[in-house]
Amino acid sequence: MVAPVTERFEQMTLEVSEDGTVWTKLCGMIGVTITRGAQFETSEVPADCADESLPLKVDRALRSVDVTVSADGAWAQQSHKTMMDWFYTGATKMVRVGHAATLTGDPQYEQGPAFLTSLNHARVKGQKVTANIEVAFDGTPERVAKV
Repeated sequence: MVAPVTERFEQMTLEVSEDGTVWTKLCGMIGVTITRGAQFETSEVPADCADESLPLKVDRALRSVDVTVSADGAWAQQSHKTMMDWFYTGATKMVRVGHAATLTGDPQYEQGPAFLTSLNHARVKGQKVTANIEVAFDGTPERVAKV
């Protein structure tokens, strides 16, 4: 039996860019979750035109694809200005999530313009300040194959 090839923590990345050429990891964000959702429209159509007693058939069509990223971890000074400016301007930044352990030719990155939709901080006495963010791609991100 062949064992699965898995991905290590550091091989799944969350990065931002001003211009889409120079990418920077969001320092301190150690927990990252990528959520992909698809919305469908359904239509009920006759299963058999000759026998209307049969149940209707349900056809589905893809309406939209939504990709969001949530991340949490320690609040790092290196990312403070980037995160605060991004949130308060309401602008998009280029974002990419990556899987370094993917095979050549398979999608390695999902990237595109994204909004910072949520920025939260928390403090607990005796611990470091933490952060939690939510990022939503503006449209469907481009999938970039590993070369």
